[in-house]
Amino acid sequence: MTVTITAGHLQAKIAEKGAELQSLVDTSNDLEYIWQADPNHWGKHAPILFPIVGALKEDTYQHEGKSYHLPRHGFARDMLFTVVEKRTDYALFLLESSTETKAKYPFDFQLYVSYELGGDGLVVKYQVKNSGQKELFFSIGGHPAFNVPLEKGLTFEDYYLSFSPKKSRVKLPLKGNYIDYEQRTLGQTNTDLRLTHDMFANDALVYETKGLHSYSIRSEKSPHSVTLSYNNMPYVGFWSTYPVKSPFLCIEPWCGIADTLEASGELSEKLGIQALPPEELFETKYSITVK
Repeated sequence: MTVTITAGHLQAKIAEKGAELQSLVDTSNDLEYIWQADPNHWGKHAPILFPIVGALKEDTYQHEGKSYHLPRHGFARDMLFTVVEKRTDYALFLLESSTETKAKYPFDFQLYVSYELGGDGLVVKYQVKNSGQKELFFSIGGHPAFNVPLEKGLTFEDYYLSFSPKKSRVKLPLKGNYIDYEQRTLGQTNTDLRLTHDMFANDALVYETKGLHSYSIRSEKSPHSVTLSYNNMPYVGFWSTYPVKSPFLCIEPWCGIADTLEASGELSEKLGIQALPPEELFETKYSITVK
C-alpha cells in the first residue's frame, strides 16, 4: 500500500513496505524527480538502510559472543512499516523489533521514519528509539535515487554534481564491498564534478562528512535541479550502476558505513556504528529541494 502526501505543487508517495519514498513530483509540470525502479537497471527507489549501512564481512557480525547474519544494508527496506500518523503534507511510519528481527539483530528498537512536504521540497527524518535494557548498536542511512536526466532530450553526461561547501572531503575507497580505510585520500569535491557512468566503475564514491553539507544535480542546459542537504551525517555515498548505464544517480547520506578490510566483526567496534543507551532517542534528517 502507498501513502500520498501533498503540499502546494509537490506530491510524494511512500510505500508501507520499507517506508520507501517512491515518487516526488512537481505537479505544475509533471516532473518526476525520483527514479522509478526499472528492474532492468535497479529495482528500488529510495530504500532505508537499517540496522547496517553497506556490507558486513561475510555478511556476519558478532555480539556478546554470538554470530549473526545480516544482508547488505540490513532488513528495514524489506519489512512492512505501520503508518502511525497521516496528514495532508506529512506521514509517519514505524518499524518495531520483533521475533523475526531478533533472530538476526538481538536488540529492542523502534524506528520512526517521517516525510514532510513544504516549500520546495521534502524533509525525511529518522528516529531510532532504544526500547531495550542494553546499549543499542546500529547504523542508518538513506539511498534515494534521482532521475538523471531530469527531462527528455538531455543525457546523464549533461549533468554535474555540485558540492557545498566547496572543499575537499576525505574519500574512502572501496575494495570489493568493503572500505579500504588505509588508502583514504582527499577527494576533489572542491569543484563541480561532471557526471559520467565510468566514475562508478569501482562502485560508489564514498566520503567522510561533518557539519552542514548539500549536493546538487544540475545541468547548464536545464532550469531543473535537485539538492540533497543534511547536517552532521558522517558519510555520504554517490552511486549508479556499472557497467549498465542507468539514468539515475543516488545521493546517500549515512550514519554508518560498510565494514573496513580490517574490521574485527564485533558490532560494537564497527567503523561508524552508533551507540544508543537504553530509552534514549537518536534523530537525524535530510532534505530534498527541487526546482
